[in-house]
Amino acid sequence: MTLANERAVTVHLLSGFLGSGKTTLLNQVVDYYKAQDVKVAVVMNELGDVNLDGQFIDGDVPMAEMLGGCICCTIRGDLGLELKELIDEHAPDVVLIESTGAANPMEIIDAVTEAALIMRIDLRTIATVVDGPELLARSKRGGRTYKLMQDQIRCATDLVVNKADKLSPDELVEVQQLVRELNAFAPLTVTVRSVIDLAIFDPGDGEAKRAHESSPASAAAQGSHVCGANCRHREHDHEGHDHGHAHDHEHDHEVHDHAGDHAEHEHGHGHHHAAHDSHAHVMTLTHYFAGPIDSHDFEELLNGLPQDVYRAKGIVTFTDTNSRFLFQFAYRETEFIRITPQGNVHDVAVFIGEHFDKDALLAKLVRLER
Repeated sequence: MTLANERAVTVHLLSGFLGSGKTTLLNQVVDYYKAQDVKVAVVMNELGDVNLDGQFIDGDVPMAEMLGGCICCTIRGDLGLELKELIDEHAPDVVLIESTGAANPMEIIDAVTEAALIMRIDLRTIATVVDGPELLARSKRGGRTYKLMQDQIRCATDLVVNKADKLSPDELVEVQQLVRELNAFAPLTVTVRSVIDLAIFDPGDGEAKRAHESSPASAAAQGSHVCGANCRHREHDHEGHDHGHAHDHEHDHEVHDHAGDHAEHEHGHGHHHAAHDSHAHVMTLTHYFAGPIDSHDFEELLNGLPQDVYRAKGIVTFTDTNSRFLFQFAYRETEFIRITPQGNVHDVAVFIGEHFDKDALLAKLVRLER
């Protein structure tokens, strides 16, 4: 069969800053497809060395893991190969890509476009999940993280303003105004826990397909970057392009340097620690626990994390319970979910932030095991 005669595989990209609710939306979309007997596969990208969000995905859903970097930077060249292997092996009807929250969707669109050179894929949707409270807070002080969130909003074909329950009515109006100033065209849904009308992910053809052919996502997949009213990307002209990954520090594309992005590995205390800078200003620390820890001590550690650690997640076993838990920490709030992991899953914690003291945090983690 020639490439021209092959069926195009639909691709949906889920974007949004760390802790915004992308994985919650991803699970809803997976269940939506499974209920329709649509074969779905998932590509999950994590800055850390462990795919913890993948624990939420049903074991029968084919999944490719891209760990230890960002799709749009350190492992961008691998995306095409991952997509091809996933499609060749499992022949899905739809592929969902969940990018790390530190990723600029424009670069991912370029990466998907490159993948389209070796296989027939149809980038149908760029759904950006907006953390309403965090966008509002960042808008007050600006900085590179706020610029990244703006870029993620501009490039969306569909917008989900999440965590509306954590905003007052006036704040919710302000957040929607901020989003609309950046992207006046994409449909906008206000949500709690990313609950939306999943029809935007319908795999149908006909009128929906014809409407899609003039959509921003389709145009982007064909090489014309249309990312909302204020986006500066057009065709392949990248003059003056600002990379948009760094957070609250100078980090222009013209001087972008990955020299400091490589992983540093530390070994000690009978188990493995990996800390690395996946971006110049986004740092991760991955710690594998040697055994169960006390739940109260662990909660105290999370509550005492410095402000520059804004995301943490992992799987832990507590000495004072009989269950394992997946924990998620985002912007000073922690959620514990009782789980039964599939296969051999280690107890691990991953921390993401900006220039935090990794040695001090690692020492606290080690003390939990004594």
